[in-house]
Amino acid sequence: MGHKEKVYKRNIFLRYLNILTLLILGALFAAGCASPGLKTGEGYVDVPGGRGWYRIAGSGEAAPLLLLHGGPGGPCDELLPLEALANERPVIFYDQLGGGKADRPDDASLWRIERFVEEVARVREALGLKEVHLCGHSWGTMLAVEYMLTKHPKGVKSLILASPCLSAKRWVEDAENLIAKLPQKTQEAIKKNEEAGTTDSIEYKIAVSEYLRRHVCRLDPWPKQLMEAAGHTGIPVYRTMWGPSEFSPTGNLKDFDRTGRLHEIDQPTLIIVGEYDEATPEAAAWYKSLMPNASMIVIPNSAHMAMWEETGAYIKALREFLKKIE
Repeated sequence: MGHKEKVYKRNIFLRYLNILTLLILGALFAAGCASPGLKTGEGYVDVPGGRGWYRIAGSGEAAPLLLLHGGPGGPCDELLPLEALANERPVIFYDQLGGGKADRPDDASLWRIERFVEEVARVREALGLKEVHLCGHSWGTMLAVEYMLTKHPKGVKSLILASPCLSAKRWVEDAENLIAKLPQKTQEAIKKNEEAGTTDSIEYKIAVSEYLRRHVCRLDPWPKQLMEAAGHTGIPVYRTMWGPSEFSPTGNLKDFDRTGRLHEIDQPTLIIVGEYDEATPEAAAWYKSLMPNASMIVIPNSAHMAMWEETGAYIKALREFLKKIE
């Protein structure tokens, strides 16, 4: 073989080697990016029945955190303290249809858990969330668990179940126990108005406010942003799915109970609750015992909105859990 031919073949070999190297590096880079093209900003995404609204905070190569807010009908702004996690990964705030900045169609047939499950799938698809950590709070835990059990989705790296309600029956039992510890006059006002169907009365609202102060948010006063978020709740969604009373569900979630199937969820799961949470630590411990790969943290000196009440401890717990998974 002549010298020129040897040089030519060597150059061809080097060219192919360079191309192969670029392809490998490209594949490694793509694998390292949680969601290629995911950028900070906000917008709308088409979901069954209308448009949901989302906002992406932060960036980074760690898998994004998709938040499922409480309610039903609540706004994602109730979870604003979790934006502190956006310094290491995208955090996706998302208003479900019927509340917050999402569309609010006048169609009660839309307010079913099955439709909300499909909505989560559409949001993931629209935003290209191939790998994701899923964090639900309160009603959002019902939605997260239902999504996992009915869709069997790929790419969910972990679950965070914050102040969970995975059995409506257990929720009612716990609420009754907590109400029994309120002042007698407050207990009587709650019972009287619920039996009479006068849950819109001033007397009832004053009585309930004592329960909220003890078991929903113990800060006095409540943070302004949390108060504003509460004002953006989609009441028709809440009343259709849960009912007019926090304590006695009459809507289509009144028989919700997935405790018999929690063993099917094998993703790493963190259950996090407040010490005085209406989603009681005892209920949380029961849920944990039913899951094969779950851990649990109780945040002291806090209730249902522990992310507002003890923000530092809450964020530390979530950050450590997510880092352990990755």
